[in-house]
Amino acid sequence: MTHRSVEVPVVARVEGEGALHVRVDDGVITRLELEIYEPPRFFEAFLAGRNVMEVPDIVARICGICPVAYQSTAMFGLERLFEVELPSGVEALRRLLYMAEWIESHMLHVHLLALPDFLGVDSAIELAQRGFKAEVERGLRLKRLGNELMAAIGGREIHPVNPRIGGFWRSPRRREVDAFVPRLEDAAREILDVADLVASLEVPVLTRDAELVAMVEEGRYPIDHGDVASTRGRRWRADEHEAVTRELHVEHSNALHSVMADTGEPYVVGPLARVVLNEAALTPVAREAKARLGLTLPTVDPFASMAARVVETALAIEEALRLIRAYEPPDPPHAGVVPRAGRATWTTEAPRGTIYHRYDVAADGTIVEAKIVPPTSQNLRHMEHDLREFLPSVLDRPDDELTRLAEMIVRNYDPCISCATHFLRVEIERGDEG
Repeated sequence: MTHRSVEVPVVARVEGEGALHVRVDDGVITRLELEIYEPPRFFEAFLAGRNVMEVPDIVARICGICPVAYQSTAMFGLERLFEVELPSGVEALRRLLYMAEWIESHMLHVHLLALPDFLGVDSAIELAQRGFKAEVERGLRLKRLGNELMAAIGGREIHPVNPRIGGFWRSPRRREVDAFVPRLEDAAREILDVADLVASLEVPVLTRDAELVAMVEEGRYPIDHGDVASTRGRRWRADEHEAVTRELHVEHSNALHSVMADTGEPYVVGPLARVVLNEAALTPVAREAKARLGLTLPTVDPFASMAARVVETALAIEEALRLIRAYEPPDPPHAGVVPRAGRATWTTEAPRGTIYHRYDVAADGTIVEAKIVPPTSQNLRHMEHDLREFLPSVLDRPDDELTRLAEMIVRNYDPCISCATHFLRVEIERGDEG
């Protein structure tokens, strides 16, 4: 038997580092491991012993792309434990900040991380050189809009410093947020052009079964309030999350895998799950984007994820406009906070999917134990499942093409490997009878 292997030292356009090992014997995949070798970053461990008021600034450092998700999940959970009554306008301002993060993160993924895959190039720079300069510039412009709106509210676009338990350190002036209205109105038109572009792409199809999981909230698209639900009829509160799901250690990965506790089966979180479970709450421009994309719901095809991100970006733009037009600066910008002993749990919807936090707190406000479950670690097991489902249909392709398709499967999830280690070197081995 002879062996043939292909190794790509680093796969670009994902956040973090890892490897995919595939071995094929006689046309059959006999080994497939998504190895996360980036070392754990111990955020949960070094939160222990810290004062609760430090938590928002610490957890923001988990991710440079979606820091608001980590801050918001922690703040809402701890505020509920401490029975904090937020000043009028704080929750709306937080939702606006979160919408800005969705815009910048989704547009980063669509234009810089995923689009090159579907157009057969290695980077957005090459896209621009091959006749897509206007499209790349549009994507960067939309991403910049989200980043600058985050900075206006959060104090800076990466690791915002203005959010705090109880509200914000300061309320942005009305004119500071009003300045974004013309740009958001332009963005509401441009996102439909993005939808047309994505609709024109040749997209693979993966028909597979999957349990999609996302938050749901009566009367509006969920982001920071509501229960968690699934396409198989499950529904649970944040304080039930660790009973409904569980995390597993696997030998080939530094990141944990998540499964349903009762079945041991993987599940999927992310924008596609949100759109499927909350289609009725889509806003008008989001519905127009969905129609232009030809996105038929419900679907569990992971290759529909980029279309779902475009739909959600349209929704985030509309939500941002609505929130700014109704904005009144919270006065005072924050409430007083009196810690007490207990357990705080919360979920929110990060751009990449549902995020769960749990904090055990002492009476003096010291964190005793913290648990953080990011979206990517919840999706890792299903990434492997999708690869096992998809790759057998393309094993006749050359190794470079097979590698590209494997990377596309992984990038569908917009993985943040750095967050998930509490991608990608690709190695393919072929064994053939000689």
